[in-house]
Amino acid sequence: MDTTRHAGRVALVTGAGSGIGRAIVRRLVAEGASVTGLDLNQEGLDGTAALLADSGGSADLQVADVTDQGDLDRVVAGIAHLDILVNNAGIMDHFVPLDEMDDQMWDRVLAVNLTAVMRLTRAVLPMMRAAGGGAIVTVASEASLRASASGVAYTASKHAVLGLVRHVAFYYGPEGIRSNAVLPGGVATGIGETASPRSEWAMARAGAALAAMPPIAEPDQIAAAVSWLASQEASNVNGAILADDGGWSAG
Repeated sequence: MDTTRHAGRVALVTGAGSGIGRAIVRRLVAEGASVTGLDLNQEGLDGTAALLADSGGSADLQVADVTDQGDLDRVVAGIAHLDILVNNAGIMDHFVPLDEMDDQMWDRVLAVNLTAVMRLTRAVLPMMRAAGGGAIVTVASEASLRASASGVAYTASKHAVLGLVRHVAFYYGPEGIRSNAVLPGGVATGIGETASPRSEWAMARAGAALAAMPPIAEPDQIAAAVSWLASQEASNVNGAILADDGGWSAG
């Protein structure tokens, strides 16, 4: 690990209280960045802080709801300069197919996985444009590429977020703002709490694809890809959709 890769840079990471988000915060801090991490769960943030302290690091960890515009406004108002935004927070949908999907679950999944990404990206664009550039990395999913990796709400949200990532890359790339996505497959994270299937029929339909899923990855493996995309080493990478899924999408 290059402890100077992000020296002097400022980063904002959502979903920082567990799983991939926690791993991203730890890696960016270890590589020299000043990090603000957001999560709904204070206990999760406390766990992240403890792990950082164990390795001699620290971050500004704040309880915030990425679906609450007031929370986002508060957080962004407290940041004078930003080099890196990592849109990581996400929830799944219990593999619910369309005919079993209710409006409440649909709205909640899209609010977290898509609308929050749009709002936070929109909020930081002015400071990145004023500074002459920045790196935005969005954690999408294997479900961005196929219909069998989750339910309809999660699948739709993760397909849509790729359009958002590409839009930002195309429109703001000339101003030095890079926008890329990382697509994990199965990862050992707490998101499984919203992945447990409620529909035997839907799981049977997805069974063949899920049976081909490679071994579960560790959050650090995804964090490594995020860190690279956010770094100057990837300065010519913009609008990329990077599968970090152990080869699942190749099948």
